[in-house]
Amino acid sequence: MKEIRIKNLSFGIKDKEILHDIDVTLPADRFVALLGPNGCGKSTLLKHLYRVNKIQKGAIAFDGSPLADIPLREAAQSVGVMGQFHLVDFDFTVEEIAMMGRAPYKENFEKDTEEDYVLVHASLAKVGMAEQAKRSFQSLSGGEQQRVMLARCLVQEPRLLILDEPTNHLDIKYQLHLLRLVKSLGVGIIAALHDLNLAAMFCDWLVVMKAGRIVMEGTPKNVITEQMLADVYGVRSRVKYDEAGLPIVDYRVPEAAS
Repeated sequence: MKEIRIKNLSFGIKDKEILHDIDVTLPADRFVALLGPNGCGKSTLLKHLYRVNKIQKGAIAFDGSPLADIPLREAAQSVGVMGQFHLVDFDFTVEEIAMMGRAPYKENFEKDTEEDYVLVHASLAKVGMAEQAKRSFQSLSGGEQQRVMLARCLVQEPRLLILDEPTNHLDIKYQLHLLRLVKSLGVGIIAALHDLNLAAMFCDWLVVMKAGRIVMEGTPKNVITEQMLADVYGVRSRVKYDEAGLPIVDYRVPEAAS
């Protein structure tokens, strides 16, 4: 998968327009981050890519094929999704949740194979959850659940990962581990992120959103600037650069209101 073309995409709920004429080409073979303050439309845009939100106006195409023309089974085999919230109605084990990643490859009532279990256990090991395989998913902490859902995506063997705030609930050790892991997979990644320093460390291309519009895109060095932080996030900062030339944001404490 090479690219996702989003053309003149707008979306609203009742009288509130959430996305305003989004027109962008996302490289689907690199690590792309969507950045922007809360409520800017990052999650709404991602939900269009994995068909939770129906297109109201505009068009989306994967490698030239209109999204609506791609069979759901084919899409499920190619695109792995990890959202922000993991509501599970039944008391599945960690192993069972991870095994759900094989569903797009199964016919009705087809049993799980030995190869499936090998893949599940290897994926759980990659996210540090192998020893928890028999635990109830509902008994896990938010961070542990996040890691299991990533394992489910790995079991799916996708060509593209869509991650909505993947580092939510994770301490810094597992934030770094998760982003390093997904970057090492050699697949395309499109992720909504909040931490600009992590985005600079791991991402190849950044797309900045504000109030439902794309206001900037480019490499981390070109996008993460003091001016962008002031204009988009409304914060004062100093941007420094590491030995590799990657930006590091040093935030300034806001001045007290008079």
